[in-house]
Amino acid sequence: MISQFLFLLCFGLCLSQRDMTGDENLAEFLLTDLHQGNAGEYTCEYYTILSPYTTSQPSDVLLLLVTGGFPKPSLQAYPSRNVTAGKKVTLQCQKPYNVVDYIRFSLLKEGMSEPIRHWRPLGNMAGFSLQNVTVKDTGNYSCVYYQKSSPFWASHPSDSLEIWVTATTLGDNPSVSPSTTSGDYTKGNVIRLGLAAVVLIIIGAFLIEAWYSQKESPRGSRSHSFPGKQ
Repeated sequence: MISQFLFLLCFGLCLSQRDMTGDENLAEFLLTDLHQGNAGEYTCEYYTILSPYTTSQPSDVLLLLVTGGFPKPSLQAYPSRNVTAGKKVTLQCQKPYNVVDYIRFSLLKEGMSEPIRHWRPLGNMAGFSLQNVTVKDTGNYSCVYYQKSSPFWASHPSDSLEIWVTATTLGDNPSVSPSTTSGDYTKGNVIRLGLAAVVLIIIGAFLIEAWYSQKESPRGSRSHSFPGKQ
């Protein structure tokens, strides 16, 4: 078995290497205590340590962003953050004015390891259009802006924006906004309590009437049993 080394590069400089002996096909490079200087374009390669000393082609470039270098942008949804399945929603990310030029925007979704969209704006904002949304698009979104060349500084993420998609067709599981759900539950509980109170009042009236009927019935029987003793 030919021993191999896999090494990690950033801007063409070798940062680290791992020995790959046996059937291993994976090497992990751990970056700790990240700071703005760690941002950049990373690739990896592997090579043999025995003749003929062959080297692989570089991997695809991975851009690593370390957020926190610039003030956070704002993120808004148009026409609304509550969307019907099959419709369109635009998420507009806007950076503060006069912060930095020559930037890109990225749209992030909670639970995703990579940005889901990138955009090169003409000004201070970018619009990310989500077409034909489904319930799977429900989630928390944020955005960042960053320099598109070295040193690749990135902003703080925007505040999280929750998008809710409500299904309208069979086969989709409906997703309902928490505020709507809470309001529906409250109305339903009030109606149920009102009906229960009415039923209890009716039952109580019947019980009282039956009690009085049973109480008066024996008195009537005694007065009619002895008519000659008056």
